[in-house]
Amino acid sequence: MTVKLLSDNPIIGIDLGTTNSCAAVVDETGKVQLIPYKDGSFTIPSIYAVNDRGFELIGQEAKRQWQLNPRNTIYAAKRLIGRSPSDDIVDAMRESVAFNLTPGGENEVLIECADRQFRPVDVSAQILNKIRVVASDYLRLPVRRAVVTVPAYFNDRQRQAVKEAGMLIDLDVVRVINEPTAAALAYGLNKSFSGNILIYDLGGGTFDVSVVSVRAGNIFEVKSTGGDIFLGGIDFDNVLIRAVLRDFVEKHAIDLADDPVAMQRIRDMAERVKIDLSSRAEASFNLPFVTIDQSGLPLNIDMRLTRRDLDTLMAPLVNRTLDICERVLAESGLRAEELDEILLIGGQTRMPHVQDRLTAFFGKAPAKGINPDEAVAIGAALYAQTLQEDSPVKLQLLDVIPMAIGIERADGQMHVVFPRNSPTPNAKSLITTTSRDGQTSLCMRIYQGDQARARQNELLGEFLFSGIPPAKARSPKVQLTFQVNIEGVLSMSAQDLATGKRMETRVKIGAK
Repeated sequence: MTVKLLSDNPIIGIDLGTTNSCAAVVDETGKVQLIPYKDGSFTIPSIYAVNDRGFELIGQEAKRQWQLNPRNTIYAAKRLIGRSPSDDIVDAMRESVAFNLTPGGENEVLIECADRQFRPVDVSAQILNKIRVVASDYLRLPVRRAVVTVPAYFNDRQRQAVKEAGMLIDLDVVRVINEPTAAALAYGLNKSFSGNILIYDLGGGTFDVSVVSVRAGNIFEVKSTGGDIFLGGIDFDNVLIRAVLRDFVEKHAIDLADDPVAMQRIRDMAERVKIDLSSRAEASFNLPFVTIDQSGLPLNIDMRLTRRDLDTLMAPLVNRTLDICERVLAESGLRAEELDEILLIGGQTRMPHVQDRLTAFFGKAPAKGINPDEAVAIGAALYAQTLQEDSPVKLQLLDVIPMAIGIERADGQMHVVFPRNSPTPNAKSLITTTSRDGQTSLCMRIYQGDQARARQNELLGEFLFSGIPPAKARSPKVQLTFQVNIEGVLSMSAQDLATGKRMETRVKIGAK
């Protein structure tokens, strides 16, 4: 089937997921078309691998050989993008993946694979390119532009890294938008719906929640947002994996955690059992010949799990999501009874325990009108349509900054420039000065986060303004202007008010 488009230079929507990715486009009739991948599937595994013959594999091909080649198969790279080697999340990743993570230049993480080193942005670029190739083949047109979604809780550094991933493959990422916002567009754009929506987005690697007010005229206003960048389906799997490993140690006094092949088999089975228990009351966790004992006899994993067992294991993770929901709802200024719809996004929301807890928490059942795996890509495609030349669809999107942005003061405290949930786009200015006689430059360290001490937040980078004429301390006056665009990406400028000298730049990513 040939899809007819309004333009021969289309902008597609891409949901670049932690575990799976999806793409969509709007055809000439205004209908969203999901881009098919293989066997009728609309999702592409976000996995990159190098096999024993040195060939690169991406998507389903990479996933198919994962069990036998775990050290050279990279998954969940999205969790590492834009992060420094000393990040707590990177340390947690080291404990759960088979591939090695090492420090690299520019204060970034390197992933070791097949005697090579990859930046997370390189892996993300490869996955984006796979999506682009699949889309180009389906549309029979070269795809050069895309709207790419990111978790609402991605900071500035991570957003810029996603745009860099596009640049590496000559894909123009014309806009980065938040995943919950995209889901709200999928639900409400060009429809008669108006009201307040809470989007609960529990995907493979991240959790986001946003409260969005939809008004007539395609006006979407994000009231508040929040999330946990290290809470998703992978973590639900890990809870089950740890329970299986403990049971095996108790039965056989053998820890399988250091056996990468056994661990990959366990990981695959954990995901399968978790999914099975969404539709069944009981499931078997059975892996034959997972290892051998000291006498050389094979050992099996053989457990029976009930849905209640799984619910008990997962309850603390669900509690974490509800704590965030409570805070974000309070910050929106709305009460639970003022929410018109609860939307579920992400595959992990299929778990009955998640749905039951949300129904009890909000006092209403979540809406069933959208596919949790496809809604984000659909929303991205709809947004992409509004950016096309001569688009018939008009949209006003008012999003927010997920975490505070500020600079480090001399006493180490965070001077907040943009509080959390400030609207985007946005701009603010402040006047700063020197602290020493004869000082000719100012170095600002920019952070993002909600902690009082600047260095407890995420360092976005540094901005150096030089060429200030020597003078007594606190005499020069330099005006700093901070601008956050509609994508949540930060830029800065500085001007010496005495000389008129001006400097403008995006924040230097990866400053140490």
